Amino acid sequence: MLRRLLPALLLLAPVNGAHAREIVDASDPVALAVTVYRDPNRGVGGEMERDWPQGFAMISETRTVTLPPGQSTIRFTGVAEGMVGVSAIVTGLPGGTIEKNRNADLLSPASLVDGMLGNRVTVTRTIPGSGEMVSESAVVRTRADGGLVLQTGDGFEAVRCSGVPERLTFDRVPDGLSAQPVFTIDTQDPAGGTYTVTLTYLAWGFDWEANYVATFAEGGNGRDVSLRLMSWLTILNDNNQSFADAELMAVAGTLNVVSDFEDLAEPPAARPLRLTCYPLGSSLSGSPVPNYGGGMPLPAPPPLAMAAPAMMRSELAEADGAASIVVTGSYKASEENLGELKLYRVPERVTVSAQGLKQVAFLDQGEVRGEQVYTGACWPENDSQQAADILLVTENSEDKGLGVALPMGNIAFFEPSSHGELLVGEDSLRDYASGQDIEIELGRSNQVFIACEVTDIEEVGDRWQGDMQAVITNANPTSIAMRLRVEAGTGYDIKGLRTRLHNGERIAEFTVPANGTRTVKWRYIEND
Repeated sequence: MLRRLLPALLLLAPVNGAHAREIVDASDPVALAVTVYRDPNRGVGGEMERDWPQGFAMISETRTVTLPPGQSTIRFTGVAEGMVGVSAIVTGLPGGTIEKNRNADLLSPASLVDGMLGNRVTVTRTIPGSGEMVSESAVVRTRADGGLVLQTGDGFEAVRCSGVPERLTFDRVPDGLSAQPVFTIDTQDPAGGTYTVTLTYLAWGFDWEANYVATFAEGGNGRDVSLRLMSWLTILNDNNQSFADAELMAVAGTLNVVSDFEDLAEPPAARPLRLTCYPLGSSLSGSPVPNYGGGMPLPAPPPLAMAAPAMMRSELAEADGAASIVVTGSYKASEENLGELKLYRVPERVTVSAQGLKQVAFLDQGEVRGEQVYTGACWPENDSQQAADILLVTENSEDKGLGVALPMGNIAFFEPSSHGELLVGEDSLRDYASGQDIEIELGRSNQVFIACEVTDIEEVGDRWQGDMQAVITNANPTSIAMRLRVEAGTGYDIKGLRTRLHNGERIAEFTVPANGTRTVKWRYIEND
């Protein structure tokens, strides 16, 4: 029976060998597209976490690859270290994808030693006193997870335990190691050939936000105001890979995300080489563990500079050893619909730098018209004197100089003065669709005050009712629009005052004359 099986096994051996997969490297990307999604859990007023961004991006890379006949493994070098491997899709291959993998190790001191286990390296030592450097061949006999032992002509010895300076030289990089993250797929092509393929995947470690700058026009201290509104998209890439000459897009809106991209995008490890020798310290304190592969922690990135109102030029702001902010103002991002979301497309290709921030202008409306409204609250539980708050009220419409979607972000207000444009207020802006009413807080007034007072109170049956009045004092040289909140779901009916419902609160609106006062009165009745 063995005599009959042996010829068959010998015939199978070359066939199995013919199916060994050849490793093929895809070219560098010839086209790139980066679509950034902001952190879906960041609410209004929330800021990007620049040292740990919680957003993600969809990256599309177009590359070329030449396949041999049969099965092969394609290596895509330089993918984002935050790549979500399970999301990756490769199109353009005649044989499709058999299997896909992410490499677990980057080229590093530890992985280099592990990859050369049992192979020869060159060890160079500096002789004390003379300074002469002596090199000899050695064989790596242990892995890099503790002490590193080499075998030389003199026997076995531990590296950096002799007390003299030593270094190792490797004549090659072991197979499977790369200085950049690698994604591989197995495929097959009976004929072989050169193909253009597209690798598309999600990547963790991105985020973006909008930053607005509003500058009031000269003489805009009255009721009707006009301002110039500019906005910048700030894109954050926390990965160590740059995406050069990329088509850049940003998606605004609330996106439902149920996957844990952070856990799915565990980056490949670049392990340091930690060598331990004994005795270097004392037997009581133990031996120090030097970290030959580690580095000093990076300093925190610089604070994001608010673009000055007049800035519409390209410039680069850098800090030593920190992420840079690239401001690009020669073109503006355009708005497109993406279902219920909004997509902002930069019309020219840009570089999304590693560990960097990029600002791209996407809005510059020269004359946005609105109204300055003063507001305050006055109900039985709030009978006191207070300074009024100031609101900028407008509509997101072409008639008011807007009519475009405004993504969530921070807004800063500047006002002209004899000393130039000065900051007068800041606020957070939620997402506004075209056609919606916009209300932005400008701060608290030191010219308009509200004095609330309960003038009468009585119990009728099992309900309380009474009279209230509000005296509004206006020290401005112009008349003002006043919005007084007189009921906020506290269970009162209002009599004797014209009101309307606004954002769940009942408000009264009226005008207060310049350098004057106005008194309004009403009766409140507790609901059942």
